[in-house]
Amino acid sequence: MIADDSAVVREGLRHALQAHGHEVVGTAADGEELLDCVQREEPQVALVDIRMPPTHTSEGLDAASAIRERSPDVALLVLSQYVDADYALTLLRESPARSGYLLKDRITDLTALLEAIERVARGETVVDPELVDLLLHRPASESRLAHLSDRERTVLALLAEGLSDRAIAARLWLTQKTVETHVRHILAKLSLPPDADHNRRVLAVLTFLRSQG
Repeated sequence: MIADDSAVVREGLRHALQAHGHEVVGTAADGEELLDCVQREEPQVALVDIRMPPTHTSEGLDAASAIRERSPDVALLVLSQYVDADYALTLLRESPARSGYLLKDRITDLTALLEAIERVARGETVVDPELVDLLLHRPASESRLAHLSDRERTVLALLAEGLSDRAIAARLWLTQKTVETHVRHILAKLSLPPDADHNRRVLAVLTFLRSQG
């Protein structure tokens, strides 16, 4: 399901996703239409623009919250024109599993978009790297982050994007055991409890970073 007030964006995404093997069961131009379509079609994933009619503020986010409440099995990938930590963390705090937040510019990178769709469909959390970078480099966050090594900061950023230990290992050309060791050190230095649940761990890291800002 695709929800965006721009017909050009809706149709562009429809054609691109269909060309790569995805079935687009419907499109919507506003939050109300999106909720009706989700209830009728029961999609696996909904792509939702945050700003839609009538006020172009948080209608998409409100609709995403309603979908999460009414249809918890639907994965949500929210698209935003600008980095907004409050909007992103509102979505992720409510239910990090099967949730994602991407800048709208990412839809021009079809590979990244398809990867994000597949990840939220699998139950993972997806967070735009630019949001992670913003939170990680806020001046007020330096108190505890200053205790991290350069490698640990790099691992933390990838962890906050929602990558698994295995994916981080592949990205950094490290063994998974080495990454697991870095993660344990990071969680200890940030006073975050270790948690086997991947999505809760991402949420904990992002919440910590935001609180420091």
